[in-house]
Amino acid sequence: MKLTFLGATETVTGSRYLLEGAGLRVLIDCGLFQGTKNLRLRNWGAFPVPVETLDAVILTHAHLDHSGYLPVLARMGYRGPVYCTRGTRDLCEVMLRDSAKLQEEEAAFANRHGFSKHHPALPLYTLEDTEKALQLLVPREFDVPKQLNEQACFRLLPSGHILGAASIVVCMEGKVIAFSGDVGRPNDPIMRAPMPLAHADYLVVESTYGDRLHDPGDPATELAELFARTFRHDGVVVIPCFAVGRAQSILHYIARLKASGRMANVPVFLDSPMASSVTQLYRHHVGEHRLTMTEANAISSAAEMVRTVDESKAVSARHGPMVVIAGSGMATGGRVVHHLKTFAPDSRNTIALVGYQAAGTRGAALAAHAPAIKIHGDYVPVRASVVTLSSLSAHADYHELTTWLHSISVPPERTFVTHGEPAAADALRRHIEETLQWRCEVPTYLESVELPGTAGDADIHPCAATAMSGPEIADPDQSVSRPEVT
Repeated sequence: MKLTFLGATETVTGSRYLLEGAGLRVLIDCGLFQGTKNLRLRNWGAFPVPVETLDAVILTHAHLDHSGYLPVLARMGYRGPVYCTRGTRDLCEVMLRDSAKLQEEEAAFANRHGFSKHHPALPLYTLEDTEKALQLLVPREFDVPKQLNEQACFRLLPSGHILGAASIVVCMEGKVIAFSGDVGRPNDPIMRAPMPLAHADYLVVESTYGDRLHDPGDPATELAELFARTFRHDGVVVIPCFAVGRAQSILHYIARLKASGRMANVPVFLDSPMASSVTQLYRHHVGEHRLTMTEANAISSAAEMVRTVDESKAVSARHGPMVVIAGSGMATGGRVVHHLKTFAPDSRNTIALVGYQAAGTRGAALAAHAPAIKIHGDYVPVRASVVTLSSLSAHADYHELTTWLHSISVPPERTFVTHGEPAAADALRRHIEETLQWRCEVPTYLESVELPGTAGDADIHPCAATAMSGPEIADPDQSVSRPEVT
């Protein structure tokens, strides 16, 4: 077997791993690169292998750094199955369409105003490309084996983090290869704790927060104090927010704060059609998260949903006090960019960063307290207060990750640390080596490693591997390798 790291090395974006063995080529995750220009340019380059040679794609979850390259793959001609959970399928239908629409709008905006270096500016992919990709999604239940061929199968195990998020456990040539995906926190207020892994011969683990421990503070209290401080000066709180997961967490806390009287009854706007649509999905996946139906309904009514561009412009024209939650979470695009352009120059306002900010993004510049940020070709002064709330993270920190890994009874033969900035990935490598005494390494971009299997051992059946917790459930469709695409 061979594993090639096509992304998520020395960065938290572009998650893509190519697993080859048992006569198969399987792509684990199909994410966009985000952040610095050299990373973003990888999205436009040739895919490292011919897409027609891929037999399957398996997604850990719907965030764009794990799924956002699918429309490009479909445009290149990939027509195989894209396996994922039902929650991931539902989220991808919202997120990928929104991403395509946003890219088309931003390309058109750049062409109208002439600030792009490219003539004409083009979207990375279109809505037409996205519809082709969505036809390929094949939903699977959690913890039910899916046969890929006689020597390979996989299961999806809940990993917390967001709706539908999963760790992928592949059994191939008698070995177990586990991909953590993004691992959620054990005490997340919305998502359930990630399911532990029982066994892995080879492990790929994320390291987004591999070099830090999360602030143990109470997010509700931190938000209440931030709101009160800003509202005293009739200011506006702008929250660049990931539409999936983080936006719903913020709305959950706002609903609770208003219900308890700990937050003034000021207008709250959710300026993200995608986040608005995603928020409704929580009512359709109640068994997957901790919220009751009442609480799921409360997050849907905690803010006024802003749908159209004209409505968004009207919000930017308003005065405080108010809260504006808008995508994107790293301020790389979307409607929050226009709100930052309006509200960042005013010292009465507050910009609240509530998620990870990858290097090279506007969010990272704000977190570093840059005096100005570049928007639409111009530098916009930042006089508003900038506050980072790390207690809201949906990623496990290094202590939570190593605790989650403790469940693996026998040390993996090799452990690969990915999906982290260089310092974070190397820090988690050290933590794992020192805490668990496992062999651990940090791969580089396009690095390939050989994973010895035990092919030919008649006593080993891949779907009987001990890494897969839960009862064995027969797959009613053992023969399907590609969905029928019309």
